[in-house]
Amino acid sequence: MKSHYRVVVIGGGVVGASVLYHLAKFGWTDVALIERSVLTAGSSWHAAGGIHALNADPNIAALQAYTIDLLSEIEKESGQNIGLHMTGGLTMAGTPDRWEWLQSAYRTFQSIGIEDCRLVTVEEACALNPIMSGEGLLGGMWADREGYIDTTGTVHAYAGAAKKRGATVIEHNRVLELHQTLEGWELITEKGTISCEHVVNAAGLWAKQVGRMAGIELPVSPLNHHYLVSDSIPKLEEIDFEVPMTVDLEGFTYLRQDQKGVLLGIYEVDHQHWMMDGAPWEYGFELQQEDPDRIEKELIMGFERYPVLQEVGVKTWVNGAFTFSPDGNPLVGPVPGKRNYWSACAVMAGFLQGGGVGKSLAEWMIHGEPEADVYGMDVARYGIWAENKQYIKETTGQFYSRRFVMTYPNEQLPAGRPLRMNGIYSDLDARGAVWGQSWDLEVPLYFAEPGFRETPSLKRSNAHDIVGAECRAVREGVGLLDITAFSRFEVTGENAETWLDMLMASKLPAPGRVKLAPMLGEDGRMKGDLTIFNWGDGRWWITGSYYLRAWHMRWFNDHMADGVTVRDLGEEMAGMSLSGPKSREVLRAALTDGDADALKFMGCTQMDVGLVRCHVGRLSVAGELGFELHCRTGDLKALRDTLLKAGADHGMIEYGFNALLSLRLEKSFGIWSAEFTQGYTPGMTGMDRWIDWDKQFVGKVAAQKERDGNGPAKRLVTLEVDAADADASGFEPVWQGARKVGFVTSGGYGHTLGKSLAMALVDPDCAEEGAELAVHVVGVERAAKVIAPSPYDPEGKAMRG
Repeated sequence: MKSHYRVVVIGGGVVGASVLYHLAKFGWTDVALIERSVLTAGSSWHAAGGIHALNADPNIAALQAYTIDLLSEIEKESGQNIGLHMTGGLTMAGTPDRWEWLQSAYRTFQSIGIEDCRLVTVEEACALNPIMSGEGLLGGMWADREGYIDTTGTVHAYAGAAKKRGATVIEHNRVLELHQTLEGWELITEKGTISCEHVVNAAGLWAKQVGRMAGIELPVSPLNHHYLVSDSIPKLEEIDFEVPMTVDLEGFTYLRQDQKGVLLGIYEVDHQHWMMDGAPWEYGFELQQEDPDRIEKELIMGFERYPVLQEVGVKTWVNGAFTFSPDGNPLVGPVPGKRNYWSACAVMAGFLQGGGVGKSLAEWMIHGEPEADVYGMDVARYGIWAENKQYIKETTGQFYSRRFVMTYPNEQLPAGRPLRMNGIYSDLDARGAVWGQSWDLEVPLYFAEPGFRETPSLKRSNAHDIVGAECRAVREGVGLLDITAFSRFEVTGENAETWLDMLMASKLPAPGRVKLAPMLGEDGRMKGDLTIFNWGDGRWWITGSYYLRAWHMRWFNDHMADGVTVRDLGEEMAGMSLSGPKSREVLRAALTDGDADALKFMGCTQMDVGLVRCHVGRLSVAGELGFELHCRTGDLKALRDTLLKAGADHGMIEYGFNALLSLRLEKSFGIWSAEFTQGYTPGMTGMDRWIDWDKQFVGKVAAQKERDGNGPAKRLVTLEVDAADADASGFEPVWQGARKVGFVTSGGYGHTLGKSLAMALVDPDCAEEGAELAVHVVGVERAAKVIAPSPYDPEGKAMRG
C-alpha cells in the first residue's frame, strides 16, 4: 500500500471493482480500491446475478446493454471464469394494460437500438420456458441477451482485469475517517494514512457511513430481498437447454435456472427496511432469517406460475440486503459542494448496471463528462430535502414495493409527499388543484371539481377534457399559472458579465432585456436551455428547470471565476405568470406603479403589483402575449390575490402545467429532459440559432466542428400524428416505411388545434416539411407527417402583440 494514489475507491463490490477497472482501462493506473473485508463481502456475494438489457429508462437500458457486452471482455482479460449463462429472457404480462405497456416498451427498445427482442404469444413463451404455466397471461417479450452470471467470479474478474492494467486492490483495511484537503482527500485507514486527489464512495451497504465521513447525507437505505433456490426439478433433467430468465410482472417474481433447480426471487409488496443508518462494520457474509410469512402472497403466485415447485423442496433461502435510492436508480457522479468526492452508490442492480456505472464515472472523472446522458442516475438529481430519514424510508419502500407494479405516465405516487408547499398551496388546493411534483415542490397540474379522480392510463385519461378547457381559456382570454417551479439564479460581481458571456453560447441581453441562452459542455452537447435576464443594475438572472437546481449549481461552481457570485434564489423567490390575449389588460389593472404597455416583448423591469414589488419579464412559454411576475416567496399570496381581483372582469382562469405542456407543443417549444438533454447538440435541437459564433464560449470548438462538418446526425421536427385515443409521449420509434429514422422526444394533444402532436429527432433526409412517416403510439403504428414548426401562430404575432 502506498501513501498516495490519484484515486481511491472505497468498496470491494461489483460497482467499486468496475470503477477501478474503467479508470485503469482509460489510462489512470495510479488507482486503488480499499475493501474493509474481502471482495464481494456485502451485497455482491448473495446477489441473484441476473442480467438483462431492458429498462424503462432508455439511457440506463443503453448502459445495461454496455455492461452485458463487457462481461465476456473482462472474463477474457482477467482469465477469471464469470459463469456466464446467456439463456435469453421472458417478461410476461397478465393484464390488458400491462400487455399494452409491454408492446409499447418493445417499440421503445427499438428506438434506442436494442434489436434483439421480440413480442411472443403465451404459447411461444411456454415453449421457451416449459416449466411455466401460461394461465392468466396475455403475452410476453423475449430478449436474446438475458441470463445470469456467477457474482463472486464477476467481481474478481473486474478486479483482476484492473490489476493487470496497473491498479491496486487492498483488502482487510477499513477506512476509519475522511478529511478534505487542499489537494483532495486524506483517508485514515486501519493500515495507515493515504492521500489522494479523488475519492469514490462505492461502499454499498456502508455508503451512508462513508458519506457521513465527508459530511454528506446520501439518500440511500438498505432493504431486505428474498429469493429461494429449489431442489432439483425432474422436468429440468429431461430437457437439453436451460430455461430462460423469466419475469412474471403480475406475480412479483423472477426466475432463472440454478443447476437442475431454479432460483425464484420476489419483490414483495410488504417491504422491509434494514439498518437504515448503514450495515454494521463487521457484517459481510451473513444473511437475515428468511420470513416466508411476509412474502406468502407472492410465494403462492410464484408456485402457481411454476407448478413444478410444488413437487420439490427448497434447498436454500436467501434474505439479504441491497441498497436503494428513492427512485431505485443509482446515485452516481460528483457530489455537489464536495470537490473530488464521487458517488457510486445505490446500484441495486449492480451486476446489470455496474459496468455502465463504472464506465460513466471514470469518463466523468477523467474527461469532465460521461459519454452517455446519465442524469437519471446523477447524484445531483436530489437536493438537501432528500436527506430526511422519513422521506428516504417512504420513497425507497415505495420503489421496492412497486418494483413490478405498473406505473402509468399520468400517475402521481404518494411517498414523501407533500413536501414543499409554497404560500398559495392551500388556496390552490381549495380551488381544486391536482398536484404533481417537481424536485421537492408541489406543482399544480390542472384544476378539477371536488371529488374528481384521474384514472391512471397509457392513453388519454378522464382529465383530457379538463386540460383542454384550460388550454382554450388561455388562448382565448387569459390564464394565471403558479411558476414557483422555475429555477432562478442571481449572478453578480465585477466579472459577472464576462463569466456569463463565456458560459452561455448566445449573446447576452442588453440592460432591461431577456434572451434565450443555450449552455454547452466542452463536448458541444447541451447543458441547459436557459433564459437570461439583465436587470440593468449589475444583477443578472438565469432561469430554467426547477428540478435541475443542484445540477446546474454544480456546473456553475465547477466553472466559477473570481469576481463572480452565483446565488440560488429557489428558496427566496416565487412567481406567477399571465398568458393570453387579455393578459396585458389584467396586468394594467393590477399595477400600482409601472407601465404594462411600455414593456416590450423579451423586455424585463421592476413593477409594483398591488403591494408587491415584482421582477417582470415580457415572455410566455404558452406562446401567447404574456408576463412572468417574480416576487419574494412571502409575497406570493398577496400577488395572486391582486391578480385574481384584477382578472375577475376579464374571465381569467387558473391553469396548470399539463395545459402548459400542450400549449408549448403547439408552438414547437422544446423542454429539458425531452427535446433538450445533455445527450443532444444544439445543431440537433435547433438551439444553434441562438448561438453567437463570433465570440468564445464553453463548447464552441465542438459545436463549430458539428456546424462545419457533416452537420447533426438528427434534426428536431414537429409531427402531426394520426392518433386515435392515445398520444405519443417519448422514445417511440419513427419510421419511413420499414426504415427506422428517429424517435419521439415528447408528444401530446394540441387541444386548441385539435391535433395529436409530437416532436421527434429524425434523420436529416426525413426532416423536410411534408415527409410521410409513421410512429408507434402505445405499441400501435400510426401515420404521421412532418409539419412546419409552430403550427399555432407560426409568425409569433400573439407573443409580440
